[in-house]
Amino acid sequence: MSNNLSIETKTLVISMLCEGNSIRGIERMTGTNRQTIMRLGVRMGEGCLKIMQDKFQRLAIPLIQVDELWGFIGAKQATAKANDLNGCGDVWTWVAIDAETKLIPCFVTGKRDKYHAKLFVDDLASRIVNRPQISSDALGAYADAIERAFGDGVDYAAVIKTYTHSNLEATTRYTPPEILRVKKIPVQGLPDMKLCSTSYVEKQNHTIRMHCRRLSRLTNAFSKKRENFDAAIALHFAYYNFCKLHGTIRCTPAMEAGIERSQWTPRTLVEMIDG
Repeated sequence: MSNNLSIETKTLVISMLCEGNSIRGIERMTGTNRQTIMRLGVRMGEGCLKIMQDKFQRLAIPLIQVDELWGFIGAKQATAKANDLNGCGDVWTWVAIDAETKLIPCFVTGKRDKYHAKLFVDDLASRIVNRPQISSDALGAYADAIERAFGDGVDYAAVIKTYTHSNLEATTRYTPPEILRVKKIPVQGLPDMKLCSTSYVEKQNHTIRMHCRRLSRLTNAFSKKRENFDAAIALHFAYYNFCKLHGTIRCTPAMEAGIERSQWTPRTLVEMIDG
């Protein structure tokens, strides 16, 4: 059982998970059973989610970028549907980032539909106290969700990118498609179009794929259960917000946002949640 592990071993395991090591790799390097590693990861992920929910309240974020990150559980959607695999298929991670502090104030996992768009934007709006400017991609579900959640207290613009082909998640695609053109359009309020961008949140998508094995491309490290996926995502964002020094701002996003005074270590997370 993971409760019998020493604090040093727990810290080592969590550090390795957060830096992109596979569960079986950690098992070989630490001698910790993979089932124990997974149970520890789930508990840590659930605890990390609660920490972020408690700390990320009444935030003043002037520039917000939002995006959706594709992944899957058990099998990709077509395979899951063809083989009637319950609980398997595509899952999307909805992410918001503060363009200035690089903080991830909230995220939601689920389908890429209107329901989860509303769930995600409602969560975001509940944490913001100022009038923000939001930038998103061309997903139509955002417009209604943002209007319902923020009312007239938001400036919103969309970045529309036209690619050489439309199926961006095709199973045969191993390199990004070329972008033919980029168009920015105001959707609500009076957004500053010079500040309309999704560059930072798209870079965050790259960061999570590098640090969270469950979202790495072309591997067999994908999640087999939804609870494991959700826990891994929460653990990554807590590590990113509180522990990882950002190369641009030279501190953690939580420090830059004024939420924490100092950088946390993985041991800090472990002691708070599973110490």
